[in-house]
Amino acid sequence: MLYFERGSATDKLTPDDLRAGFAQAMDRLGARRRVLAIPPDFTRFHSQAGILTRIAWDYFGDRLVDVLPALGTHSPMSPAQIGEMFAGVPPSLFRVHNWRTGVTTVGEVPAAFVREVSNGAVDFPWPAQLANLIWTGRHDLILSIGQVVPHEVIGMANYNKNIFVGTGGAEGINKSHFVGAAYGMERMMGRADTPVRRILNYAGEKFISHLPIVYVHTVVSRDAGGQLRVRGLFIGDDASAFTKAADLSLQVNFEMLEEPLHKVVVYLDPGEFKSTWLGNKSIYRTRMAMADGGDLLVLAPGLKEFGEDPEIDRLIRKYGYRGTPATLAAVRANGELRDNLSAAAHLIHGSSEGRFNITYCPGHLTRAEIEGVGFAYADLAAMSRRYDPKLLKDGWNTLPDGERIFFISNPALGLWAWRKRFEN
Repeated sequence: MLYFERGSATDKLTPDDLRAGFAQAMDRLGARRRVLAIPPDFTRFHSQAGILTRIAWDYFGDRLVDVLPALGTHSPMSPAQIGEMFAGVPPSLFRVHNWRTGVTTVGEVPAAFVREVSNGAVDFPWPAQLANLIWTGRHDLILSIGQVVPHEVIGMANYNKNIFVGTGGAEGINKSHFVGAAYGMERMMGRADTPVRRILNYAGEKFISHLPIVYVHTVVSRDAGGQLRVRGLFIGDDASAFTKAADLSLQVNFEMLEEPLHKVVVYLDPGEFKSTWLGNKSIYRTRMAMADGGDLLVLAPGLKEFGEDPEIDRLIRKYGYRGTPATLAAVRANGELRDNLSAAAHLIHGSSEGRFNITYCPGHLTRAEIEGVGFAYADLAAMSRRYDPKLLKDGWNTLPDGERIFFISNPALGLWAWRKRFEN
C-alpha cells in the first residue's frame, strides 16, 4: 500500500514538507511500539535520509529503539559522521551492521530462476541474507529509508536492495554484484526492472513478506543553480513507492546527451569519497556518455584507499581494473576472488574496457598505487588549478584557452548517457 506520495520534476520539498508527509504516512499505519530505522550510511549523505531519520525520532521518540545504517561492505560510520548526518538522533540508538558474521540466511532463490532472469549470464542460487537485528529484533515497524537514484549494480537504488544488500551478508552481496556485472551494467543502469531486482523481488515475496517493512523513498536532484532539491517523497510497504520514485528519478537524475563526451572532469567531495570503491561512481555513471578514446579526469582529494574493507582493498590492489576478460579469467583461476565476487564485479565496473582513458588525481595515494591498479595518474594540485571545481559549473564549460569540458560535481546524484548508446 502507498501511504504517502508527492513529487514532480519541479517540486521542492522542504524539511517541513518531509515532516508532514512522514507524519501523514505514519498516522495511517496506526500505533507502533518498537521501531527500527534502516537509513543509508554517510556515503549517501545527500539522500536526505539523515533528516528523515531525525523526523522519525521526533515522531516516535523512545519507540524508535534501533537505527541500523545499511553499510553493505562499507566502513562503519564514525561518531562524527553520525553526528553530522543524523543530528539530534541519540547516538546510543545506532548499531553497526556486520556483513560477515551478523546475518541470517532466510531462504535461497533457485539457480534456475537466477539463470533465467540473467539470460544465462550466471548459474548459481542466490542466498537471501539480512541482518540478525531485522530477523530477530521483534520490531513492529521497520523503516527502510533512502534515495532512489540510478545504480550500477541493480539499475535503480533502494527498495529491497536496502535490506538484502545494505544489511546483507558476504555471499548475498558478492553474488548480487556479480550478477549485475556479468549481465552488463550498461544494460541495467537507469532501469527499475533488472535481473538483480527480480532476484531481490523473488526473495522479498517468498521470504520476508511477513516483516513489517515500510519503505521511505526520496528523489533528489540539483536545480539549475546547483542546489540540492528534494523532488519527491514516496512512502509505502510494497513496490508501488519504489516504482513511482524510480519513474521520477529517471526524469531528474538521468541526463540524456545528444553527443558523446570527449573530456569529462569529475569532482569527488573528500567528505564523501575516500575510496575507489565509492569514487568509481565517476566511471559507472559516465561510461554510457563517454566517447570512444575520450578522457575521464577524476579529482579525488579525499582518496586514500581502494576498498573500504581491508580484504577487498587487497584484492583490488592485486588484480586491478583490467577489464572483463581479465577479471573473469582471474575469477576462474583464483579462489580468493571467487570467494569475493563483489570485488570481482567492482573490478569489471571500474574498467573502461579500453574504450576511454581514466586518470585519477588522488589526495593520499601515490602514482605507483594508482598506476598499479590500471589507472593513469595526474597531480591533484596541478589539475585542480586547471580545472578548479569552485569555478566550474555542472555541465559544459569552456576554459580560457578554448578547451571544452563536461564537469560533474557529484557523480552519485545522477547518470549521464549519450542517447544513441543508451537506446542501443
